[in-house]
Amino acid sequence: MFYETDTNDHGLAHDPFKALVSPRPIGWIGTTDPDGTHNLAPYSFFNAISDNPKMVMFASDGRKHTLSNIEASREFTVSLASRHLAEKVNLSSIDAPAETDEFAHSGLTARIGTLVRAPYVAEAFSALECKLIDIVQPTALDGTPSGYIMTIGQVVGIHIDSVIVKGGKIDMPTAAPLARLGYRDYCDGAVTFEMIRPKWDDQRG
Repeated sequence: MFYETDTNDHGLAHDPFKALVSPRPIGWIGTTDPDGTHNLAPYSFFNAISDNPKMVMFASDGRKHTLSNIEASREFTVSLASRHLAEKVNLSSIDAPAETDEFAHSGLTARIGTLVRAPYVAEAFSALECKLIDIVQPTALDGTPSGYIMTIGQVVGIHIDSVIVKGGKIDMPTAAPLARLGYRDYCDGAVTFEMIRPKWDDQRG
């Protein structure tokens, strides 16, 4: 099977693209609007883009409350979306009015960051405090702007609950980070395996 994406004529019941580019980490983004109202929303177009300096990005389908808040405050948080909070993550995705506090709506505790004024989920195993680096709206091959807007932030502080630390490392089965698959499917980090990256000199014989 092959299809060209300009026609998207794949013949399937649902577009397979997001199912093929998966799993995708969930960025659970916390912000505060200029009036002090907290906002919390999950984004499945999210990932780390650098570890020196530590930087993350997420992309929003259009101009959401999260983006407006970051433009005003130039800071945000990313809380770890774990399996034990999956239902809360889903609740926070509701298309609520701007004046809605999704922390309260989802039954979560908002805790203000140490280095930023944005809130993060107190119940989360970990949270990143971020300051805005750039906001980019990519253009397509034909020059038209994408409907998605990418926000890039530098991580300036990291919170980690000791419960997920074992043997000096983050224990992935305990942290059980949620990831988005295609359609309505999700997965977590409960089943993991380890591989060591090969070195050319070791295999030359």
